[in-house]
Amino acid sequence: MKNIAVIGAGTMGNGIAHTFAQFDYNVQLIDISQASLDRGIATITKNLDRMVAKEKISETDKNRTLGNITTYTSIKEGVQNANLVVEAATENADLKGKIFKELDEVCPADTILATNTSSISITQIAGVTKRPELVIGMHFMNPVPIMKLVEIIRGYNTSDETMDFIVDLTKKINKIPVEVNDYPGFVANRILMPMINESIETLYNGVAGVAEIDTVMKLGMAHPMGPLQLADFIGLDVCLSILNVMYDGFKNPKYAPCPLLVNMVNAGKLGIKSGEGFYDYSESRKAENVAKMFS
Repeated sequence: MKNIAVIGAGTMGNGIAHTFAQFDYNVQLIDISQASLDRGIATITKNLDRMVAKEKISETDKNRTLGNITTYTSIKEGVQNANLVVEAATENADLKGKIFKELDEVCPADTILATNTSSISITQIAGVTKRPELVIGMHFMNPVPIMKLVEIIRGYNTSDETMDFIVDLTKKINKIPVEVNDYPGFVANRILMPMINESIETLYNGVAGVAEIDTVMKLGMAHPMGPLQLADFIGLDVCLSILNVMYDGFKNPKYAPCPLLVNMVNAGKLGIKSGEGFYDYSESRKAENVAKMFS
């Protein structure tokens, strides 16, 4: 297996493409617009430059990695020789279903179809295809080139051969695969998102401020990043989507998103990507200044 197609050139997609390309896989990076692809390649280049500056890789390594990536604005053209497709589009079940239906129609019959979904049912996604035994979840962590964990999620019909192959491939790109079963949120977000949501509830109820909540969790629980800063880093819209998936899947009120989170997303305060969330990122991408509405 040498040809890996990645659907989506955003934060997760370009990180996945970067990682496979760095390990000498031929990567076909696919997005709907050339502008999105250009931004994705620019991000990969910047991240590689940072690695060169830290002497983790050489300039030759950087150029080889970039040379392993080809961009496409057409799914059909980008996947025609793919052995594996990793979908990393927006966390939306309808969109993913549409993408997988198209992939099933245009990919070679033996192509494995993986999704980077962080919460949506693999079985549901596989259900729109005629190859459910070849559909699997590969939930990478952000930032992909740095984080070691990949949750490997088996759908109801995922074959043992597909699971074994993806676990082995994950190890070949120097990641650590952890096999989990197909329930909303899997493991990482089933535990993480309620913590973030409860942190937002704590703020919403006036128990403490943004910086105080994050400081308690960093100093008291040894978290490298406070939960509100982490929510900004993930994207508040993504957090809301994941919580909604879990709430819909379990019908348990403990997964219901905090009204403050809903209002912030509706107001376009999405975190780092929008320049403001719980912190103000207008001057720095570091969480140094609490957003005006919370200060």
